[in-house]
Amino acid sequence: MLGVIHIAASPRTLAEAARARKDIVSGEVMEEARLIRFVLSPDGAVTPDLGRKLPGRGMWVEAKREAVDMAVKRGLFSRAAKAKVTAPPDLADQVEHGLMRRLSATLGLARRSGDLTLGFEKAASALESGRAAWMVEAADGAPDGRRKLMNIAKRAPKPPRLLGVFTAADLSLALGVEPVVHCVFLAGRGAGSWTLDVERLSGFRPLLPESWREGPV
Repeated sequence: MLGVIHIAASPRTLAEAARARKDIVSGEVMEEARLIRFVLSPDGAVTPDLGRKLPGRGMWVEAKREAVDMAVKRGLFSRAAKAKVTAPPDLADQVEHGLMRRLSATLGLARRSGDLTLGFEKAASALESGRAAWMVEAADGAPDGRRKLMNIAKRAPKPPRLLGVFTAADLSLALGVEPVVHCVFLAGRGAGSWTLDVERLSGFRPLLPESWREGPV
């Protein structure tokens, strides 16, 4: 089982994550990092605001599929907005897909900034040195290489976390090179923001394929 490490985010990200908001489903006050912000489009449709930048009054829901589904089914967005709004039944799927797009885009930015290491040998080196925050493995990659890297990761001074939501084709498209099966996100400010998005995604889908069966992260 790979260890869990807590990555330091940038001061701005930490400040935003620590800000408290009220979940419209449970009524509980939570840190923003645990919530998804929604706003209304000009035509009154509930829209995920994953970057927390869209104009309008925000409505906050815990970053879990069942919470978003409940908000839709019980008309809680209309109650929060104090108006009749349209909340599509696939709203939780929209959040999941939007988070996947954010993570994919962040990978591309990390490669350009030098925060991402590609290929088995470079990934192994980063793991051995303790510089790795995340192992990002293709969900459809061969298990032999992944297991070898995981064994290295278990012995690392700072064991990373493991993500397996992208296929090799997804990674190749995001990074502009192919084939991509193994990559490592190096610890640092970028990894902090990445971690916040991955943790939100974990409320909507598993972070590892069931077929891996190598234990939780």
